[in-house]
Amino acid sequence: MSEKPELSVVIPAFNEESNVATMYERLVAALDGVVDGLEILYVDDGSADTTWERVAELAAADPRVRGLRFARNFGHQAALTAGVDAACGKAVVIIDGDLQDPPEVIPEMVARWRDGFEVVYGQREEREGETWFKLATAKLFYRILRGITNVEIPVDTGDFRLMGPRAVEAFRALPERNRFIRGLVSWIGFPQVAVRYTRRARQVGETKFPVRRMLRFALDGITSFSFFPLRIATWTGFAVSLFAFLYIVVVLVLKVVGVSWLGYTSLMAAILFLGGVQLLMIGIIGEYLGRIFDEVKRRPLYLIGERTDDEEGVIPPERPVS
Repeated sequence: MSEKPELSVVIPAFNEESNVATMYERLVAALDGVVDGLEILYVDDGSADTTWERVAELAAADPRVRGLRFARNFGHQAALTAGVDAACGKAVVIIDGDLQDPPEVIPEMVARWRDGFEVVYGQREEREGETWFKLATAKLFYRILRGITNVEIPVDTGDFRLMGPRAVEAFRALPERNRFIRGLVSWIGFPQVAVRYTRRARQVGETKFPVRRMLRFALDGITSFSFFPLRIATWTGFAVSLFAFLYIVVVLVLKVVGVSWLGYTSLMAAILFLGGVQLLMIGIIGEYLGRIFDEVKRRPLYLIGERTDDEEGVIPPERPVS
């Protein structure tokens, strides 16, 4: 691609062989004539199906399409990061490859960017095909996260968004290994605005975010942007200490007035309660220590195994040491 395109669209894909061609067709239909140059960049996150073969076929037929294939599965957030690192466009859109976020919304995002907004994020009005449990927990999570962090992370948003050149440059400089991209993009600031849309139900394939991964992702978001869990540990310690002090006072007073009783049940209850609290607090501290350990190892976020262009290199650009 000789000239720098106005827009790059980054699409992470993990076992999305049925959606690759459809995503391409809808992107081209939505953006032809809208932007001055288009790049479509697929990032195959170590798929076990024929996703990479479908991407390679598109790249061979259309020079606007490029593909990166990870050496193994590094995860959704790493795939998005790799796409932004490799994108050539002045502005970059990130959108999942499952077609739940409609590509037809991107022209509106481009228009808002041209109006002067550096970040344009998709905000979901409705989420079709979702269970009540997922809807309720997602709604609760976003509001809790917004309440306990010092970063204004918009509610009801995913990773679907457009970043202008200043936002892309700032994003590429962020060194975190445990990445929560919607929080990172909010953290960098710049003028940001929402584009509201309806998130569609998945038509083909299976969700890549079961409950276990959703919980892990939520934990990454909270620990990346808030010390609130550690403060809970501190407050709980104060509360338990206060309760223990008052209990000692009560026991001494009763002893003085001659009241005494066998205390096996109350003693065991106190031991089990304090033991549970201590283990919980150690677990919270361990989550933060684990993230510190992961950061100081300075391993690359991802390794690229194959790519459809002629460029070489298998590791991402070095990020600054914080």
